Amino acid sequence: MAETEERQPSRLRAKLDASPTIRLLWRVGVALIGGAVVVLGLVMIPYPGPGWLIVFAGLAILATEFKWARRLLTYARGYYDRWTAWLGRQSWPVKLLVLAGTGIAILLSLWLLGALGLVAGWVRLDWPWLRSPIF
Repeated sequence: MAETEERQPSRLRAKLDASPTIRLLWRVGVALIGGAVVVLGLVMIPYPGPGWLIVFAGLAILATEFKWARRLLTYARGYYDRWTAWLGRQSWPVKLLVLAGTGIAILLSLWLLGALGLVAGWVRLDWPWLRSPIF
Protein backbone atom coordinates (compact mmCIF):
# COMPACT_ATOMS: atom_id res chain seq x y z
CA MET A 1 0.00 0.00 0.00
CA ALA A 2 1.40 3.37 -0.96
CA GLU A 3 2.05 5.87 1.82
CA THR A 4 -0.14 8.49 0.18
CA GLU A 5 -3.11 6.12 0.07
CA GLU A 6 -5.72 6.51 2.81
CA ARG A 7 -6.43 3.42 4.84
CA GLN A 8 -10.01 2.31 4.64
CA PRO A 9 -11.59 1.96 8.07
CA SER A 10 -12.37 -1.60 9.08
CA ARG A 11 -15.93 -2.77 9.55
CA LEU A 12 -15.39 -2.77 13.32
CA ARG A 13 -14.14 0.81 13.23
CA ALA A 14 -17.12 1.84 11.10
CA LYS A 15 -19.53 0.27 13.62
CA LEU A 16 -17.73 1.96 16.51
CA ASP A 17 -17.82 5.34 14.82
CA ALA A 18 -21.53 4.97 13.99
CA SER A 19 -22.59 5.37 17.63
CA PRO A 20 -21.03 7.97 19.95
CA THR A 21 -22.02 5.93 23.01
CA ILE A 22 -20.40 2.74 21.74
CA ARG A 23 -17.35 4.74 20.66
CA LEU A 24 -17.02 6.22 24.16
CA LEU A 25 -17.43 2.82 25.82
CA TRP A 26 -14.83 1.35 23.47
CA ARG A 27 -12.34 4.13 24.28
CA VAL A 28 -12.93 3.72 28.03
CA GLY A 29 -12.38 -0.04 27.70
CA VAL A 30 -9.17 0.47 25.72
CA ALA A 31 -7.99 3.02 28.31
CA LEU A 32 -8.69 0.66 31.22
CA ILE A 33 -7.11 -2.41 29.62
CA GLY A 34 -4.13 -0.53 28.18
CA GLY A 35 -3.57 1.33 31.45
CA ALA A 36 -3.69 -1.90 33.46
CA VAL A 37 -1.16 -3.54 31.11
CA VAL A 38 1.18 -0.53 31.39
CA VAL A 39 0.96 -0.53 35.20
CA LEU A 40 1.62 -4.29 35.30
CA GLY A 41 4.65 -3.81 33.05
CA LEU A 42 5.98 -0.94 35.17
CA VAL A 43 5.74 -3.11 38.28
CA MET A 44 7.61 -5.89 36.46
CA ILE A 45 10.46 -3.76 35.07
CA PRO A 46 12.99 -4.35 37.86
CA TYR A 47 12.32 -8.09 37.98
CA PRO A 48 13.67 -10.66 35.56
CA GLY A 49 11.21 -11.05 32.75
CA PRO A 50 9.43 -9.07 30.09
CA GLY A 51 8.63 -5.87 32.01
CA TRP A 52 9.51 -3.44 29.23
CA LEU A 53 7.81 -5.64 26.63
CA ILE A 54 4.60 -5.49 28.67
CA VAL A 55 4.88 -1.70 29.06
CA PHE A 56 5.28 -1.34 25.29
CA ALA A 57 2.34 -3.72 24.72
CA GLY A 58 0.17 -1.60 27.00
CA LEU A 59 1.21 1.58 25.20
CA ALA A 60 0.45 -0.11 21.88
CA ILE A 61 -3.04 -0.96 23.15
CA LEU A 62 -3.55 2.65 24.20
CA ALA A 63 -2.08 3.90 20.91
CA THR A 64 -4.94 2.26 19.00
CA GLU A 65 -7.23 4.99 20.34
CA PHE A 66 -5.11 7.83 21.70
CA LYS A 67 -2.63 10.01 19.79
CA TRP A 68 -0.75 10.93 23.01
CA ALA A 69 -0.10 7.21 23.58
CA ARG A 70 1.22 6.85 20.01
CA ARG A 71 3.65 9.71 20.62
CA LEU A 72 4.67 8.31 24.01
CA LEU A 73 5.21 4.85 22.54
CA THR A 74 7.47 6.27 19.82
CA TYR A 75 9.41 8.30 22.39
CA ALA A 76 9.70 5.38 24.83
CA ARG A 77 10.97 3.00 22.15
CA GLY A 78 13.59 5.53 21.08
CA TYR A 79 14.64 6.19 24.67
CA TYR A 80 14.85 2.44 25.42
CA ASP A 81 16.95 1.87 22.29
CA ARG A 82 19.29 4.74 23.23
CA TRP A 83 19.64 3.39 26.79
CA THR A 84 20.48 -0.15 25.66
CA ALA A 85 22.93 1.17 23.05
CA TRP A 86 24.59 3.38 25.68
CA LEU A 87 24.83 0.51 28.14
CA GLY A 88 26.27 -1.75 25.44
CA ARG A 89 29.12 0.74 24.86
CA GLN A 90 30.06 0.93 28.54
CA SER A 91 32.93 -0.85 30.26
CA TRP A 92 32.31 -3.90 32.43
CA PRO A 93 32.58 -1.96 35.71
CA VAL A 94 29.76 0.37 34.60
CA LYS A 95 27.66 -2.58 33.45
CA LEU A 96 28.24 -4.30 36.80
CA LEU A 97 27.29 -1.10 38.63
CA VAL A 98 24.00 -0.92 36.69
CA LEU A 99 23.41 -4.61 37.45
CA ALA A 100 24.11 -4.03 41.16
CA GLY A 101 21.74 -1.05 41.21
CA THR A 102 19.04 -3.16 39.59
CA GLY A 103 19.63 -5.93 42.13
CA ILE A 104 19.33 -3.46 45.01
CA ALA A 105 16.08 -2.09 43.54
CA ILE A 106 14.70 -5.64 43.28
CA LEU A 107 15.65 -6.53 46.86
CA LEU A 108 14.28 -3.25 48.19
CA SER A 109 10.95 -3.74 46.43
CA LEU A 110 10.72 -7.37 47.59
CA TRP A 111 11.42 -6.23 51.16
CA LEU A 112 8.83 -3.43 50.99
CA LEU A 113 6.22 -5.80 49.55
CA GLY A 114 6.86 -8.33 52.33
CA ALA A 115 8.23 -11.09 50.11
CA LEU A 116 11.51 -11.43 52.04
CA GLY A 117 9.70 -11.83 55.36
CA LEU A 118 7.30 -14.34 53.81
CA VAL A 119 10.09 -16.53 52.45
CA ALA A 120 12.00 -16.20 55.73
CA GLY A 121 8.93 -17.51 57.53
CA TRP A 122 8.86 -20.56 55.26
CA VAL A 123 12.37 -21.53 56.35
CA ARG A 124 11.69 -20.50 59.98
CA LEU A 125 13.97 -17.50 60.12
CA ASP A 126 12.56 -14.93 62.50
CA TRP A 127 14.72 -11.96 61.65
CA PRO A 128 12.76 -8.77 62.34
CA TRP A 129 14.68 -6.73 59.76
CA LEU A 130 13.28 -8.95 56.99
CA ARG A 131 9.72 -7.87 57.76
CA SER A 132 8.24 -5.15 55.61
CA PRO A 133 7.75 -1.79 57.28
CA ILE A 134 4.57 -1.37 55.21
CA PHE A 135 2.72 -4.59 56.11
